[in-house]
Parts: sequence; C-alpha cells; structure tokens
Amino acid sequence: MIEKRERKKILRFIADILLIILPPALCFYLLECYSHNPFAEVRPWAQFFNILLFELCSGICFCLTGRLKWAYRILFSGAMIYGIANTYVVRFRTNPIVPWDILSIKTAASVAGNYDFTPDVRMVVVTLAFALLIFLSRFCSVTITRRPIWQRVVSAAVLTAALCMFAHVLQKEDFQNSHRLYNKLFTPVFMTDVDGMAVTFAMNLAYMSIDKPQGYDRAEAEEILEGYGSDDGEELPEELPNLIVVMNEAFSDLAVLGNVDANEDYMPFVHSLQKGADNTVTGMLNVSVCGGNTANTEFEFLTGNTMAFLPQGSVPYQQYVNGEMTALPEHLRNLGYETVAAHPYYAGGWERDTVYPWLGFERSIFKNDYLMPKYLRQYVSDESCVEKLIECYETKEKGKPLFAFNVTMQNHGGYQDSYDNFTPDIAVEDSSNVSLNQYLSLIKRSDAALEHLVDYFSNVEEKTVIVFFGDHQPSDTVAATVLAKNGMAWNHLTEEELKLRYQVPYVIWANYEMAEETGADTSANYLAAEVLQRAGVPLNAYQNYLLEVKQQYPVISAVRTVRADGSETSAAEEHGTMDSYRRLQYYEVFDKE
Repeated sequence: MIEKRERKKILRFIADILLIILPPALCFYLLECYSHNPFAEVRPWAQFFNILLFELCSGICFCLTGRLKWAYRILFSGAMIYGIANTYVVRFRTNPIVPWDILSIKTAASVAGNYDFTPDVRMVVVTLAFALLIFLSRFCSVTITRRPIWQRVVSAAVLTAALCMFAHVLQKEDFQNSHRLYNKLFTPVFMTDVDGMAVTFAMNLAYMSIDKPQGYDRAEAEEILEGYGSDDGEELPEELPNLIVVMNEAFSDLAVLGNVDANEDYMPFVHSLQKGADNTVTGMLNVSVCGGNTANTEFEFLTGNTMAFLPQGSVPYQQYVNGEMTALPEHLRNLGYETVAAHPYYAGGWERDTVYPWLGFERSIFKNDYLMPKYLRQYVSDESCVEKLIECYETKEKGKPLFAFNVTMQNHGGYQDSYDNFTPDIAVEDSSNVSLNQYLSLIKRSDAALEHLVDYFSNVEEKTVIVFFGDHQPSDTVAATVLAKNGMAWNHLTEEELKLRYQVPYVIWANYEMAEETGADTSANYLAAEVLQRAGVPLNAYQNYLLEVKQQYPVISAVRTVRADGSETSAAEEHGTMDSYRRLQYYEVFDKE
C-alpha cells in the first residue's frame, strides 16, 4: 500500500512537472503557426531558446498569480493577441512587429479604418486552438498560494532577472553566430521565420538605444565638418529658386518588378519625363522601407542621414529626434527661405507636429488647415495638395523664396474597399487582385496631379524647382500579383529580387534651364543635397560631405549599398569612408549641441 502511494506521488509529481513544462512549449509552436510551420523553418537552437523564453515568462506569471491556470491564461492570451497583431502588421506593412512599434500605436490607429481585417483560414484555426487552450487551462489545479507572498515575489524577481540576462545573451553576436541565429536586420521577415518571434523580439531589444560607433570622437567629427566648410557664407545668387517638394504616399512604378500588363499607362506623365524631358532629372530612388514607415524616407531626405546605420524598423522621428537637428528646412531657412511643411492628415502622425519645428519648418499645415478639400476614398486628394502648394506660393512674402515640403495621403493603403467617390479605371490582365487595380488607379491620379503642378509653375516667372518622389512601394498584398507574373514569390524573394521592392521613381523638374539626365539612380539620403547642387543653391558642410561620399557609394540604404564600380556590398561591412559617415551621422543625430 505504501509503495502504491509513493508511486502515485511520483506519477503525480511527474504529471505536474510536465504540466508546467509542456504548455509554454506548445504556446511557442502555436504562436509561430500564425505565419509558418515552425517545425520546418525555425532553426533547432532557436526553437530551444524560444521555448526557454516562454518557460521563464510562464514561471514569472505563475509566481505572481500563485495559480498555474492563471499563468497559462495570461501566457496564451498574450501570445494569441501578439500573433494576430503581427499577422496584420505583416499583411499591411510587409515587415513584422519590432519592439519600437509600441511608439507607433497612435499613428497606426489613425489609419486602421482603411484596411481589411478579414482573417484568413490559418488565423482562424490557430486562434481557435489558442481559445481551446485558454479554456482547458481551467483544469490546471497546480497552485503555490500557500507560500508567503514575499517568497513568490522574490521568486518572480529571480526569474525576471534570469529572463533579462538571457535576453542580453541572445543579443551577443558571438552567441548568435555560435548557435546559428540569423541576425541580419535588413531581412526582418526571414529573421523572424528562422529565429522565432520571441527570440527575434529579444534580439531587437538591443537596438532600442544606439551605441557610439567605434572610434567616435566628438571633436574629430566637428573638425571633419569644418573641413567641408559651408556655402552659407558665400555670396548668394541673385535669385534663389523656389523649392517645391512632394513626397507622394506609396507612389511607385511596379514595373521595376517586371511586366505589369495593365490596360493603360498608369503614370503617363512621369513616364514622359523619364524619356529625357527638358530641364528634368529622373531616376530610381532607393529607400529603406517597404509597405509602411513613411517617416523614415522623410527623415533620410530632410536630414541626409541614412537608415543603414539605424535598426531596421526603427522610426527616428519617434525614437531619436529629441530637439533641433541639422536638416534641409533649417539650412534653407538660414538662407532666407520661407519654410512650410504640408500634410493633409493628423498632426500627431509620426510626431510630425513636434518634429517639424525642430527640423526648421516655420509653419506646418495639417488636415484641419485644408479648407473644403476634395477627397479620394477616405483621404484628401493629391489634387487638393497641389492646390494647397499653389496657395502657399501665391501667399508667400513677396521676394522671398519658398521651400514647401508636402507629404501626401491619397494613396495610403489598404486598397480593397469600394467607394462612392472613386472608381478604379486601371486593370491588370488575368488578375483578380482588386487591391492592385485600385492602387494603380490611384497612382494615375497622382501622376495627373503632378502634371497640374508642373503646368502651373511652367507659367510662373520666379525660378522654381519641383521635386517629386515616392516614400515606398505598397505592401505585399498589392505587389504579389506583379511578382508572380514575373516568376517571383513575395515571401521567398532572393536578395537580388528584394532590392527591387525598395525602389521608387523620382523627378527633379525646373522651369528654367537645368541640365537634363535620365537613369540618375540615387538614394534618399543624398537626394536633397543633389537637388540643391543642381538648383544652384548653397550647401551646408554636411551636404557637401554627403556629395563626396556619393562619389564612392552612389547608393546607401538599409537594404543595399552600391559601390562606384556598381558592385553590391553591405554598409556594415564597409569601413574607411563608411566609418566616417557613420560617425558624422552619430554626431548629427545624437551628440550635436
């Protein structure tokens, strides 16, 4: 009888241990199932490390609540919510959730109404499985409620410390390499697939703050910039041209991915300019984002800094811009320009109402400042944006040049709903992709708005330069059809194919004589300095420096770096000039008084 009791105790103990260990592991695998097959894709060591993270989180919840069933309810519910959120983020933005996305919740919420949240079969099945586990957790009878609260709190603190220490270990490059953890931030979807969501999240936490580059010295950075001087002190030209810049939401030419097979040209005006129009420069602009994070292209253009030196998925406007910063509007304001930023949406999006004055804009125009605008779908149309830019020009101080920077909203995703005020007229052959047809139809409206803007300033006496470019390509939902038509799968792109998803067209047009050029590919960090150089506007020291860097590296983005000989490399693997650029950027963003 005693042996039987002992056997029962042992079996009960083993059952309790298994009840404590197995559910967190199951939680990990189920979470991964929202996007892929974790058994086939997550690397062996990564699977173990993910499970360990879930075990530690479960242990912390168990100690704090005293009941295993509540620990599992918290763990399963949290994983389910995260999995659903990550699925939608990938669908709408292409890239998965990163730690600093919590700073973007307000911006994301403001545009959520225009997306399709219909769940797919995989999401429904996995969510039902989570719901079943949450229900079954009620039968877990393991408790530690008899232990004093202080003991449970101490135990939770110890486990929390262990969790933090383990997360720190996961962030060490040597540890990552020795355990085959993938750590290339520029391919976040692949990184998440092979490392697992929890491990990837823990690894990304290392980039919440930016360390000083190796060999950085503040005095040396200042000395380097002094060596490049500043054109500010030179005698200004008799007439500084107006600079009208339009960063067009999601404007791109998907033909860069291959043949589109549309029923008609969806950007006839831009295509005509690309054939070598007078006083026009055209090319492809290499950007660092795809499907979202508009503010990063904006940051690169306005500051000359590159996302190649910052964590993939980070948003400098929300994380790193905390005061006045050297930027294009600040420089032009010092030259006597009237500086205006215009964005027909909410002022708080990407913290623009806070950041714009720090960058040197004297005045910011947001949604409420557009009186009786025309709407296309749910957003103010590009045509109304053009009218506002014309109004800014016509009401500016006489004799003072204007710098107007317009970030549009018309083409913002998603593209699946029907609207009374918009009927798509572009259709792709042999395709039922409603989003693609709507997207291309919107691009055609943007193209027409640009033509209107150019026509207006063609008849203006004051010298004027118009700069037009997209911030990023649309999400995978839109591009998938074009990729498939050209033999590519959106979720299995090679590095060579992936870089095509980060190219958008740009145009520099002047209403006076300017050297024409086509195929002048560049990247967003260089574009502003190039515009000033072509327009004959004096440059500051940092812009002069950037133009010298461009001679060695014509393209630098978070996705690719191109050497002068056309060969591809990675910014992280380049030294010399690249190290100098990295240090100067750190000085400009983090250390300049």
